[in-house]
Amino acid sequence: MASISKAEKAYIQSSLQSDPPLRADGRGLIDFRTIGLESGIAPIANGSARVSIGRNAQDGGGGTEVVAAAKLEVESIGDGEGADGGRVVCSVSCSPTAYPLLSPNALDDLQHDMTSVLNATLSHPTIRPKNLGILPGMKSWLLNLDVIVFSDAGNIFDAIFMAARAALWDTKVPRTKSVQYRAKKSDRSDATQAMDMDMDETAHVGSALDTRQTIQVADFELPDYWDEGELLDGRQTWPVCLTLNLLPTLHFLDATLQEEASVPLKLLVFYSFPSDVTPLLRGMRLLGTGVSDLVQAKSLLKDGEKYARNVWVALEGKLKDEDLRRTQKARERFLNR
Repeated sequence: MASISKAEKAYIQSSLQSDPPLRADGRGLIDFRTIGLESGIAPIANGSARVSIGRNAQDGGGGTEVVAAAKLEVESIGDGEGADGGRVVCSVSCSPTAYPLLSPNALDDLQHDMTSVLNATLSHPTIRPKNLGILPGMKSWLLNLDVIVFSDAGNIFDAIFMAARAALWDTKVPRTKSVQYRAKKSDRSDATQAMDMDMDETAHVGSALDTRQTIQVADFELPDYWDEGELLDGRQTWPVCLTLNLLPTLHFLDATLQEEASVPLKLLVFYSFPSDVTPLLRGMRLLGTGVSDLVQAKSLLKDGEKYARNVWVALEGKLKDEDLRRTQKARERFLNR
């Protein structure tokens, strides 16, 4: 987060509003800096990705860098916060080196704000993956999506959502197989060996009036290793974020830190583009001290949909290229053993 003087702010605003608009790095108003993406970077995670925006091509330094990792764990549905069918929980952490001028309390507030935006969007029940359930009413998968901001050179929310979508794209859910244990009332010794549970002493006494059902305990096993399984459902539902930086007469994309400090208002829009339906607006946020009216908001949403589609198409193409790269790399590693 940059701190600039009033003179610098006025200079940046006047440059952006000139004809033609001028930016310090020579980009147009709707041009992005170079975006880098790499998936599968965390071996112990079920899915992971790294996204960088504006990194220096010569030395690999500078720019915005975000890493996201998804980890699955089993939770019981009736004992706590577990939901039938599974759930997604997101969190964002910021490295102190990314915001060296912020106090610990201010950094905690920033992390909370970022977590609130990400979790409210990705944990919504309407986009919950359909393959997070294990045993209906008993067990389900909890998907923890952890995002770490290592450096911030502007446009942090776009980078966070790109990394989150890439990590979810890379996530594999282990296949599960239901197992049932039956305890026969006529054979107490077999029942105690089959199940580790307390049983009523009178349950094994034969009686013509005994109408109790045969005890059944359901559990599951994993046919796959922890890094195998099926792809996480709902690849077409995870949204991308598009940040519109607003000035009185225009808007622009992918702002640097200095440009962000010079604009009074930012609009975040979250879009997904399923192949079989119209584009879906998953949410929107206004950040800053400026104001916007309804007419301007409608126009911005229309423009935001167009820009978000371009980001979506480019990101999906890169993710598919990453899948091919990793498949080829795995095949070569297998052949060279």
